[in-house]
Amino acid sequence: MAAVSATCVRFEPSLKHSIKLNQVTGRTSSLKLVSVGWARNGFPSLRSSCFRISCSAKPETVQKVCEIVRKQLALPPESELTPESKFSALGADSLDTVEIVMGLEEEFDISVEEDSSQNITTVQEAADLIEKLIQKKGEA
Repeated sequence: MAAVSATCVRFEPSLKHSIKLNQVTGRTSSLKLVSVGWARNGFPSLRSSCFRISCSAKPETVQKVCEIVRKQLALPPESELTPESKFSALGADSLDTVEIVMGLEEEFDISVEEDSSQNITTVQEAADLIEKLIQKKGEA
């Protein structure tokens, strides 16, 4: 019988702590998620491992995304939007999500591929994708 074991290490976000990302620019970002996982099914050749680090988008990017979502969904000013707010929980259907993505593309002068846009379900995911695309655009 094959032995099965798994190990996972996770660090969740902290509002108090920041990690210095670049000593030259001095930009900092809160740690969003670090996870490490190993699994072995008894066969060394079938062992898999993963290591993932992702950093949160800048607060001003998250704020702009919130403004666009609020406008596209015609949400009242008193409605609470957080980075964890899901578009579906705010009443958005697939057409609304497409319109949100189009608004983000226009505001940030980026182009979001269809595959990427289908993976956006929260304000934070949208802001993280925007930061990634802006960085990629700057490197080109």
